[in-house]
Amino acid sequence: MAGSEEEEKERISTSVDYCSTDQRGEVDQPMQMVLRVKHPSSLGGGGGGGEEEAGEASSRSALSVFKAKEEQIERKKMEVREKVFAQLGRVEEESKRLAFIRQELEGMADPTRKEVEVIRKRIDVVNRQLKPLGKTCVKKEKEYKEILEAYNEKNKEKALLVNRLIELVSESERMRMKKLEELNKTVDSLY
Repeated sequence: MAGSEEEEKERISTSVDYCSTDQRGEVDQPMQMVLRVKHPSSLGGGGGGGEEEAGEASSRSALSVFKAKEEQIERKKMEVREKVFAQLGRVEEESKRLAFIRQELEGMADPTRKEVEVIRKRIDVVNRQLKPLGKTCVKKEKEYKEILEAYNEKNKEKALLVNRLIELVSESERMRMKKLEELNKTVDSLY
């Protein structure tokens, strides 16, 4: 009998704890719902059957309220979970987009960098080739100036010689003409 009395007491006073969640998925303060059912022996003698049924009905209604709240909590939990997964999906998508953009930027920089490196190497090669050419050019310019100077000297000497030749030819012609005139006078005087 002691066992059934304890069961009866448990039926009489039942307490249920549950937690609700807000829209952000955070847990609100725990709420406590206490169901009290009167024991038939405490009611006095007769008419206990109707109250017992009322007690069971209130127990059932309290249980249905509890189940409804539990279902509501589960729905909220699922909503929050779905929102979190949606956010994770968006974050993952954004990460992929950012990775693609970074890859595109690196791809754009690479050909330019390679071209610049090739051009710099070519510039270095051309600089190395220019140094001996510059020395040769300076040497050849020096030689050219010396040869040009010698050429100008010889050209002046030639001009002087040509002038002297012209003078000599002119003087020779003049002297021959004079001689011819004298001879012509001599021949004329003979007749």
